[in-house]
Amino acid sequence: MSRPTRATGRLARYGFGTAEGDGGARAADLLGPDGLRLWRPEEQEPADEPAGELLAAMSRAADPDLALRQLHRIVEAERRTTDDAVDSPLLAELHADPGLRRRLIAVLGASSALGDHLVAHPDHCTALRTAPDGLAPIAEGRLEPAAGGNPVAVLRTAYRLALLRIAAADLTGGRGLEQTMAALSALADATLAAAYEVAVAELAEGTERPRLAVVAMGKCGGGELNYVSDVDVIFVAAEDADLAAATLVATRLIHICGLVAWPVDAALRPEGNRGPLVRTLASHLAYYQRWARTWEFQALLKARPAAGDLPLAQEWIDQLAPLVWRAAERPEAVEDVRAMRRRIIDHIPPKELEREIKRGPGGLRDIEFAVQLLQLVHGRGDETLRAPGTIPALRALVAGGYVGRADGEALLRGYRFLRSVEHRLQLQGLRRTHTVPTEPGALRWLAAALGFTAAPGRSAVESFRAEWVTHATEVRRLHAKLLYRPLLESVARVPADGLRLTPEAARHRLEILGFADPAGALRHLQALTGGVSRTAAIQRTLLPVLLSEFADAPEPDRGLLNYRKVSDKLGSTPWYLRLLRDGGPVARRLARVLALSRYVADLLARDPEALRLLAEENELAPRSREVLREGFLAAAARHADPVEATRAVRALRRRELVRVACADVLCRAGALAPTPTRPDGANRPAPGLADITQVGTALADVTDATLAAALRAAQASQPAPEGLRFAVIGMGRLGGYESNYLSDADVLFVYDPPAGSSESAASAAAHAIAEELRRLLGVPAPDPPLGVDADLRPEGRQGPLVRSLAAYAAYYARWSRVWEAQALLRARFVCGDAELGAEFEAMIDPVRYPAEGLTREQVVEIRRIKARVETERLPRGADPATHTKLGRGGLADVEWAVQLVQLRHAGRVPSLRGTRTLDALAAAERAGLIDPTDAAEMAAGWSLTAQVRNALMLVRGRAGDQLPRHGVELAGVVRLLGRDDPGEFLDEYLRVGRRSRAATERVLNA
Repeated sequence: MSRPTRATGRLARYGFGTAEGDGGARAADLLGPDGLRLWRPEEQEPADEPAGELLAAMSRAADPDLALRQLHRIVEAERRTTDDAVDSPLLAELHADPGLRRRLIAVLGASSALGDHLVAHPDHCTALRTAPDGLAPIAEGRLEPAAGGNPVAVLRTAYRLALLRIAAADLTGGRGLEQTMAALSALADATLAAAYEVAVAELAEGTERPRLAVVAMGKCGGGELNYVSDVDVIFVAAEDADLAAATLVATRLIHICGLVAWPVDAALRPEGNRGPLVRTLASHLAYYQRWARTWEFQALLKARPAAGDLPLAQEWIDQLAPLVWRAAERPEAVEDVRAMRRRIIDHIPPKELEREIKRGPGGLRDIEFAVQLLQLVHGRGDETLRAPGTIPALRALVAGGYVGRADGEALLRGYRFLRSVEHRLQLQGLRRTHTVPTEPGALRWLAAALGFTAAPGRSAVESFRAEWVTHATEVRRLHAKLLYRPLLESVARVPADGLRLTPEAARHRLEILGFADPAGALRHLQALTGGVSRTAAIQRTLLPVLLSEFADAPEPDRGLLNYRKVSDKLGSTPWYLRLLRDGGPVARRLARVLALSRYVADLLARDPEALRLLAEENELAPRSREVLREGFLAAAARHADPVEATRAVRALRRRELVRVACADVLCRAGALAPTPTRPDGANRPAPGLADITQVGTALADVTDATLAAALRAAQASQPAPEGLRFAVIGMGRLGGYESNYLSDADVLFVYDPPAGSSESAASAAAHAIAEELRRLLGVPAPDPPLGVDADLRPEGRQGPLVRSLAAYAAYYARWSRVWEAQALLRARFVCGDAELGAEFEAMIDPVRYPAEGLTREQVVEIRRIKARVETERLPRGADPATHTKLGRGGLADVEWAVQLVQLRHAGRVPSLRGTRTLDALAAAERAGLIDPTDAAEMAAGWSLTAQVRNALMLVRGRAGDQLPRHGVELAGVVRLLGRDDPGEFLDEYLRVGRRSRAATERVLNA
């Protein structure tokens, strides 16, 4: 008999024929008069209204063709058992009970394995009937075994019925993911308990019932079991006398569960499969105390009593708990967990790596390992984190402030999605799988089973893939962020007692850590951690680590006080504590900076947001001269008011000072030291105390950019003759790129009047520009002022502030003294008119680099002036052995010696013509003008004293040249320089100074 061809087209609208690829022809046979009698081929429509409702239900199934085939097989099996070739009781019930219809069709369209079970047991379909009160059947994992019969067979049937109800509730939205996992776990518990009783009943007559506990581990222990999985357990006997019978029961239980439901895996027990199946409680304790590895304690996070002697199981868990929560204190613990995760990934076959939703990157294991490591580390002091399940533990981590809200929600969404995919994959054939299929038909089924539908321009499969990639990418990112968070190692190193900041415990710990005022420190802690706010919770996480960092500094109290000041200013901002918790080494870097440097602490108090610099490696590298100048000029250009323009420039200067100073403080901090990278990806060292020339250059570049921007603002606000050229010449440490953190800007101001203009008008305009520049940079403001010092100009303070190029030339030609030529050795153009700057440098070259060198009288004059400076300018009571600037072998000694060589020989040795001390010293050595040994001693002396001088300023927060011989300031300097023993360092400083002094005297007296 031929069918109308349009019939299959109408059936295709219900979704039939998609999987078969026959356009619905097979469905027409199964639904037609010779099948279920739900379709009338001639009329091309459902047989009646109930038939139409049943067809509509099948169209909503994950696989309508599968649902139809399964239903047809069940009805055929039913007809065979009832000898009724016409009416089907099941179809009648499906018509009458919409709830049964929805649940059964959902199961048949999603699980071929459960469909096969129902074909074998058609009467089990009634387990999905709607209750008389209109409620769905209970799907909480309870077993309802029938009376009589083989106990294993009865248990298997009861298990399948319970699983059927859970799957139906899951597929129809009657249960969410968490409820489904809980129901599956409860079903596992009930099955283990039933198998346990069967096994005990089979013991030989007269055998005493053993005290045996079955402890659930893994997903079952966490209450997050999936449809098909090994159930991980550990067997615990009470006493040695129980072992023989307990081992028989455990062995039989494993066998029964394998026949009924799933394999039982006891490989998580001590020594794994090589160890005894059952151990006593005492034996377990001995093993975990002595031999257990980190991953074994990690596994214990999910331990939960499941069957057998439940009080014994709880006792086992309670006695092992202290060991679990001390496991993270092992030096290798954090890295062990990370290494275990890497090994799991390495064992995935390459062809499955990107399709693995459980073990692969961005999969379930990424979430679980991150959560478990955070539990191990932070759960020692916070018992709210000791939840066996991943979702409850993750929620507790978010609530406690250990994981950010956004990160926690992203992980929860990813976990729910991946577990839903896993459930649908396993439910289809009731087999263990975690791999997304590649076959198009299987992918279409999976997308439909998960509720994805086609949208304009995108198929259901494409929608599924897009969401999968989104979740996997986010999970992978957050896994790396949390699992490799540097703060974890720091927290793990803090003893568990240090994580519980109760008043007494905190006071005791503060005393041990070396706080001079434990009571005052405790008040700071209470202010930071008091209350139940999320901010207080995060502070409670951070402070144990920060206290340990503060304790490593000479003045822990100051570090804590500075931290409280910063927290008081930023505590309410959403990013601050999140950055400290999640921002890599930021928290420990901040602690080191605040504890060691009053200079940086003062800057951060004025600009707390600058601590963001600590989060990025490249943010702790100095900006190039060009980038600084462009940024500062752009900031000034945005304001018409010169005061506002300069205020913006000074704010930028403050941020750059924080950048350089933080890099300086951190450069000797081991793992905390910044490692910025070049654009090509190659590592380069950060500027720091280890390379004093880079610090001087970075600070000079900041000053240059500040002067350039301020000059632009001053020129814009002061009328001047058209064509007036004006330039700023750097002198002293600024000119030599040897600035320190508190250096003034030593400068000369030079102008060139336009042709035909009045000299007096041009001079007045240039003077006004210079005065305005100095005023703008000295205006009181929250930012550090930059003093502009022009005292090195001709005639000093008695001379005019500004001179023309011609006036400078006339003065140096007629009146210049040898000390002025010496000062000009560091002169260089800084900002303003570049051509005028170059002309000035060319004009002074014959003065500072005399072609014939120095006369004997001039050499004697320089020696006389140096001796006078050393005698008169050394502060009263200063220790010449440890004065960094004017002390023996210090900065002045080396600089005077090098400058004398430059004045004597630069006229004929061009390589000596530079403003930097160490460059000129190296050039003099290469030219044979200084003995290599002397040059090395002088370079060592200059470098060490310059480092110490900078370190003193960082530690004190104010200028100072005297290195103390004892006390916290000496300890702070020693700590900044990466040394350990202040006494040894002081001995080294004195030794280097003596050798440098001897070398400079040989050069000066040559």
